[in-house]
Amino acid sequence: MAISAAQVKELRERTGAGMMECKKALTETEGDMEAAVEHMRKTGLAKADKKADRTAAEGRIAVAYSDDGSAGAIVELNCETDFVARGDQFKEYAQGIAERIVRDRPADVEALKDMAPRTGDAETIRESLKQLIAQLGENMDIRRFELFETSGNGVLNHYLHGERIGVLVELEGGDADLARDIAMHVAASNPACIAEENVPQELIEKEKAVFQAQAEESGKPQDIIEKMITGRINKFLKEVTLLGQPFVKDPDQSVAQLLEDKGAKTVRFVRLEVGEGIEKEEANFAEEVMAQVQGS
Repeated sequence: MAISAAQVKELRERTGAGMMECKKALTETEGDMEAAVEHMRKTGLAKADKKADRTAAEGRIAVAYSDDGSAGAIVELNCETDFVARGDQFKEYAQGIAERIVRDRPADVEALKDMAPRTGDAETIRESLKQLIAQLGENMDIRRFELFETSGNGVLNHYLHGERIGVLVELEGGDADLARDIAMHVAASNPACIAEENVPQELIEKEKAVFQAQAEESGKPQDIIEKMITGRINKFLKEVTLLGQPFVKDPDQSVAQLLEDKGAKTVRFVRLEVGEGIEKEEANFAEEVMAQVQGS
């Protein structure tokens, strides 16, 4: 039977799929719109499953807050290419996920995926993500998120460096501008933790062993070596802790001095960088194109 342009347009609006895919689905279901939607849903899920093993190391960071500002969420949504990551559909989906986290406070990523994207939706986020994978043609995943909930005089703010680096900060005291400045500093300087007492002992011991070996090569007396190691460790602790670092917007003062002047302290922060720690595959572009041509 003949499939009209109006039918194809309606199916595209309902599924987000390409024109040829919509026409094919309508043809196979003899113009039955509901059957075509279900057909595309099933084939889309199958396509998504086939893409599940592909490395998704690109993506974007999204941040959202509760209406009263007492809670904030930051999430990393991954895909395969920065081209898809910059697209409006991917961006809107990531933002919707961040907003859902703030609304329903899931315990972890798996619990989040079992929720509906929007209140009243029949499908889960897990299912809607598969549909998005089928539409955009890349593997995707919600990799991680953090949720901050404040009380009393807690202040939340964030900083996004493009779509790849995001920081969420909670202060006690201070204001939103100060929290944003601290978030910007964390994005640029990437401290390991807030203060010296938060630095893992194993990290200190690892650095100490390196400094010990370097100092012993100098041939200096042991008491001098010990002082050298102590000095190097103190310098290291300032370099890796938020409070010890020079503030990026005014290197003449430390972050600790800035916070003290403002009557505030950092309660916690989280810094997410897209693809951090994911081993990327080295792709041969020519071979990739050829494989797609042969498979079409």
